[in-house]
Amino acid sequence: MWLKLLCYFLWIWSCLAYVQSVPIQKVQDDTKTLIKTIVTRINDISHTHSVSAKQRVTGLDFIPGLHPILTLSKMDHTLAVYQHILSSLPSPNVLQISNDLENLRDLLHLLASSKSCSLPPTSGLQKPESLDGVLEASLYSAEVVALSRLQGALQDILRQLDLNPEC
Repeated sequence: MWLKLLCYFLWIWSCLAYVQSVPIQKVQDDTKTLIKTIVTRINDISHTHSVSAKQRVTGLDFIPGLHPILTLSKMDHTLAVYQHILSSLPSPNVLQISNDLENLRDLLHLLASSKSCSLPPTSGLQKPESLDGVLEASLYSAEVVALSRLQGALQDILRQLDLNPEC
């Protein structure tokens, strides 16, 4: 019995010796590429060009604005908020972008784990109280503002990735 267990352990150990981790630079490059892809998807939605990301729209204050300095934790939280907002929109334009944000968050988690830090869970993210009312009153404006601000936030994240952000 022990000999069988020892052989199994040695076999597993030999397999693990050949496993190589993904270089962190590859993860960072994939992250940047995905950000550029999402920005391109947003640009392809023609009506998103009508509102500036810095413009204040009454009732949409819960949508995150621009942040000059971002940590990986703040990036993940911001993307989680946008993902939550986009998943609440019934527009078919935002479905792929929402899925891309989930993949982008996974890449940010890999970057964080490479720095031996863990990002706080965002699973308990509360839905903004005013979201339902805003969606009923002005669905089009909510989509335009959310996508416009998301695009600005993604460009900020892209710049911060070049600066090797902290946890």
